[in-house]
Amino acid sequence: MGSFLSQQSAEALARLVRLDGEESSPPLERMRAIRAVLHHLDADPAALGSVRDALAGGSGWPEIAEAAGLKPTAAKWRWQGTDDEIAARLSAGRKRSIRPSSVPTDLPGRSVAEAAAQLGVSAQAVYLQVTRGRLISRTVELADGRSYKRVFLPGDALPSTAETPEPSLDDSPEDSTSTDR
Repeated sequence: MGSFLSQQSAEALARLVRLDGEESSPPLERMRAIRAVLHHLDADPAALGSVRDALAGGSGWPEIAEAAGLKPTAAKWRWQGTDDEIAARLSAGRKRSIRPSSVPTDLPGRSVAEAAAQLGVSAQAVYLQVTRGRLISRTVELADGRSYKRVFLPGDALPSTAETPEPSLDDSPEDSTSTDR
């Protein structure tokens, strides 16, 4: 291929070109080859080298971002700084992406969104009904520090008071007995 792509990128691209020349290439193999090229090119050091060469040649972040199909802020996040700074940002992003962010499924009651969908109203209307005392809500705090606002519709089982921590900020501030709503 050329002289600026990594060996893995060049091999993935050559495989895709080979499959493109075969009339009977299997469709799933073509898709795998396309995805492999995209994956390797996205991680290829040639992109960073091109950005650094463009900056040294007087191009600015708006031009670099336009060439990469990104916004200037995204281009800077991806390529600005030293190799160590870039690696630290990417590593922090990977750590955030692998940590569990889903809400546990075994919480009592319903989320505000679930209650709103069940009642056919907006989430804001659910909060308003909690404030007015028409619905009961609790803030459930997990051992890891995460807390969730839970709404209890008529007929839902309420958690014991031992599971109920301090009232949440969205309970009515003017009524100090609002923790049971």
